[in-house]
Parts: sequence; C-alpha cells; structure tokens
Amino acid sequence: MIRRLREGLLARGGNPKAEMPFLDHLEELRWRILWAILAVVVGLATGLVLVFRFDVMGILLQPGRRLFGESWLPLALSPVDNFFFPLKTALLIGLVLAFPILAYQTWAFLAPALEPREKRAIVPALYLGLVLFCAGVAMAYFALIPVSLRFLVGMGGSFLAQEWTANLYFGFIVQLTVAMGVVFELPVVILLLSALGLVTPRFLRSKRRHAVVVGLIVASVMSPGDLILATALMTGSMVLLYEFGILLSAIVWRKRGEQGSRQDQSPPLDSVPLRPEPAETGSDA
Repeated sequence: MIRRLREGLLARGGNPKAEMPFLDHLEELRWRILWAILAVVVGLATGLVLVFRFDVMGILLQPGRRLFGESWLPLALSPVDNFFFPLKTALLIGLVLAFPILAYQTWAFLAPALEPREKRAIVPALYLGLVLFCAGVAMAYFALIPVSLRFLVGMGGSFLAQEWTANLYFGFIVQLTVAMGVVFELPVVILLLSALGLVTPRFLRSKRRHAVVVGLIVASVMSPGDLILATALMTGSMVLLYEFGILLSAIVWRKRGEQGSRQDQSPPLDSVPLRPEPAETGSDA
C-alpha cells in the first residue's frame, strides 16, 4: 500500500510511467495547503458569525441552566474570558465546517495512488463522516451531558456550592461533544479499511467480543460522571456503530467480489482470435 501510494503520487496525468517532476509535485502540494488554509479562515469567519448572530454560547449554556435556572452563568476569572471562549467556540465550528474541504484536498492529492474501487469509497465516506460526527455531537448534547451533569451535581449538592468557572464548564461541554463526534466516526474507519482490503466482515464478526470490551473501556474513561447510565449509553452506541461498520464492510466486499467476477468472465486479450488479413486480389505481374 505504501509503495503504491508513493508511485501514485509521483505519477500524474493518467500515465503511471510518467513521473511528475519534484518541483511540480511540491507546487501542487503548496496549492493544496493554501486551499486548506483558506477553508479554515472562511470557516473561522463563518463560525464567528454563527457564534455572535445565533447565540451559540447561549446554546452551550442550556445544560447548566436546566439545573440552576435560566439566569445561571459560569464565572469568568479573567477579563479575556469574555472574548476567549467565543473565539475558541468559533474556531471549533470553523474546523468542523472546513473539514469536508480539508478532506477533499487530501483526497485530491492522494487520488492518483488509489485504485478505482478505493476512490469510489472516499466520497461517500466523507459525507457519512460528517453526518455521523453531527449525530455524535447531538447525542452528547441532548443525552450524555444532561445525565452526567445531574449525576455530578447530585454527588456534591449537599455539601458543595456549585460555582463553576467558564473554563471548566465550556471545556467539559466541548470536550465531551467532540469526543462523541470522533467516536461516531468508527463506521467510516471500518469502511475505509475495508475499501483498502485491510479488514473483512468475517474478521470483524470474529472480534465482536473484543469490540465490546474495548467500547466499555473507552466509555468508562470518557464518561465524566454516571458510571452506569452514561457508560451504558456510550458503550451501546459504540456497539451499534461497530455493527453498522460490519454492514458497510460487507457491502464493500460484495461489490469487490462482483467486480472480480466480471473481470474473470471477460476473456483475456491474447485469447481473442485475430481477424484474418484480407487476401490480395491482384495478380503478380
């Protein structure tokens, strides 16, 4: 795979024997990086508009306000916190918005090294990854965070005053939502590994028990509070995502088998009979 990737990166224009000059290779890489930087800048600008125009910070405050009332606000320990946290949130939103373009630039640069079946799996994987990431963020915001906050407040509500700083509160919300978004990318990873021929559905099915144990360990580490309900939600989600990944892997390998059978049924070039040359009609002088 690495050797094929290196050879594909050196070959451009559809001719695998024509190696791309080193300086041209660097020039293309430079333009890809510039487009990626531009995407991040545009995403950051869009994130700033969303944060200040649509009250994104108020949305992040809702889990805490459900516990302490609509007037609740976290504590700012520094004057720069009033600007730092909206900017950090806008940067995170910008990276999420720019991710499809970043992934496309990476794919366009590596595409010559990929086989046709691998190329066909990349674009669906990009869209699926974005949808699953948003689904993971939604699950963390609407299910996991409220459960964890209620448990944590209940643990110390009788002997501790609940005065949360903005740094810890927003860090808790953002880290948990991003972590769940990344966890939900598991089917995409399985899809790409299957397209590259590195894993098979049979192998994945044989590792179900190991996947459950790994999911339980990851959920126990990531869950900040309720060791029963929150961990069960995260573990169940990862098990379902693993099963969804097995389904995607089976689809990929079935298509690989169909393409291979069509190639086997087509006759090789040397077995096709050649047309006889037409006989000369003229007589020798």
